[in-house]
Amino acid sequence: MNTTSFTDLNLAPEILKALTESGYTIPTPIQAQAIPLVLAGHDLMAGAQTGTGKTAAFALPLLQKLLPFASSSTSPARHAVRALILVPTRELAIQVEKSVREYAKHTHLRSLVVFGGVDIKTQTPHLKSGVEILVATPGRLLDHIEMKSVQFSQVQMLVLDEADRMLDMGFMPDLKRILALLPKQRQNLMFSATFSNEIKKLSAEFLLNPTLIEVARSNASNENITQKVYMVAQHDKHALLTKLLKGDDAKQVIVFTKTKLTASAIAKKLQREGVSADAIHGDKTQLERIQALEAFKQGTVAVLIATDVAARGLDIDQLPMVINYEIPSAPEDYVHRIGRTGRAGALGTAISLVSPEEEKYLVEIEKLIRREIQKEVTVVPQHAVKPEHPHHHDHAPRHYVPHPTSKPKAVHDAWFDKPYEPSASIALIAQPVTPVTKPKAKVAALFVRK
Repeated sequence: MNTTSFTDLNLAPEILKALTESGYTIPTPIQAQAIPLVLAGHDLMAGAQTGTGKTAAFALPLLQKLLPFASSSTSPARHAVRALILVPTRELAIQVEKSVREYAKHTHLRSLVVFGGVDIKTQTPHLKSGVEILVATPGRLLDHIEMKSVQFSQVQMLVLDEADRMLDMGFMPDLKRILALLPKQRQNLMFSATFSNEIKKLSAEFLLNPTLIEVARSNASNENITQKVYMVAQHDKHALLTKLLKGDDAKQVIVFTKTKLTASAIAKKLQREGVSADAIHGDKTQLERIQALEAFKQGTVAVLIATDVAARGLDIDQLPMVINYEIPSAPEDYVHRIGRTGRAGALGTAISLVSPEEEKYLVEIEKLIRREIQKEVTVVPQHAVKPEHPHHHDHAPRHYVPHPTSKPKAVHDAWFDKPYEPSASIALIAQPVTPVTKPKAKVAALFVRK
């Protein structure tokens, strides 16, 4: 049992005061291990599942080390960027900077978050006024670099949060460009929920003799989460989802889909059925995403339909349930999705709806988490039953056990994603038509001789 307190970790009174006001009492395992190592100046490669308190694990020692540079001066020169925290998504960037600001509220250290999806001109003045801690998504940070609105000559600490997700999203070229601009002498911290070969390769490129710490088995799923699978035909998924959302334990649920199209369609259908639901995905504006997330946190929206853009960075206390309407093809994404529940020691439930064509992904997920997920059986509501034959009139409920040879109903036709191209017949119609001159009809004429 962990008996360490935050006062044992050599943190300044200003930081301890902020922690006490925020209700922090005992460090989580990742905090107890990481904070002393970071304060001692070590590079760190840390493995921790989401919800274990890893933001504080790097933010608290980072603030402690930057306290000597805190200044009440309004001069930008007195507030150079000294710590850079890179994260993969806007939502995570907002959450991390909010935590940093909360921990630093009794100091004169400044923090700022920059991300895409909003007008860059609204961020530039704040950046030029000077901040010690900058939280950023890689793409938007490169935009500011191009505009010369940020300088890195004083950076002493670099944090890569959710490093595996950044690689999954294709940020490796952006990361290399940013790392090349930073001072060579700096402390590097990398946090990741999974340790793939790509992550190990990345760590070898920018970490210097890192100390490795893990608070859970690599690629493991949280033991506080009850995981269930329903084998279900694709066309029956919505009926089953509706039934699950009517359960007593479904007070607040995140439902994950693979595509933005599916997320929007599910949200609209649930709304028509009287469920307070909203969608959050990449096509939404930043304001719309923030509003949907806040409504969900406040309880005015009970069901949030999300793509994997929201699988990281959503910090929701006591979220009881997540549902995978479609399981991800990358097994690591399953771990990140279900990590939204069962956080900080709380209990949670993760349910996956798996159609026959998705079973191959389920096999890979079970290999990754090294356990077989419990298979459940339920009953289709009467109104959702589709007869197996055109003249079949038996409307008795049936179990969700799809016939192994049944052909799943197509969810999406890729043809609709193609740019418009006129067909041959339409192209012909579009061509200018040469008018056809019809022969004039012969008319009888009477000639009078004069």
